[in-house]
Amino acid sequence: MNFIGELKYQGWAIAWTIFICILCCIKTPGAEGPGFFFIGFDKLVHLGFFYVLTVLLFFGKIRYQHNYSFRIGTIFKIIMITAAIGGGIEMMQYLFFSYRSAEWWDFGSDMLGVLMGVFSYVLLHVADYNKK
Repeated sequence: MNFIGELKYQGWAIAWTIFICILCCIKTPGAEGPGFFFIGFDKLVHLGFFYVLTVLLFFGKIRYQHNYSFRIGTIFKIIMITAAIGGGIEMMQYLFFSYRSAEWWDFGSDMLGVLMGVFSYVLLHVADYNKK
């Protein structure tokens, strides 16, 4: 498998990952407290960030394969990649930023967003399969 060839199809996912990392590591003025707009808002943001990241990773993989084939290995790799990114962000917040805190709930929200993205992928695959 050509890793560099596959990587060029992941441009949107890479850009989104950089965007997530920047937003999760900057100091947000006026966002003190348990939630920015409401309690738990930050968890909703984490869920949305990782849902979009998962969808973009699947999109890049489908474009690389030039087809929409269902592979358990692809799902496993994407879950592992997104878990590493989510865990890495929480570790950066814990180790390097005094104005940010690492929370298990943030990581859990990340993974819930990933599972929602995987569910979307599987659901669309089933819908595509049933058309044939």
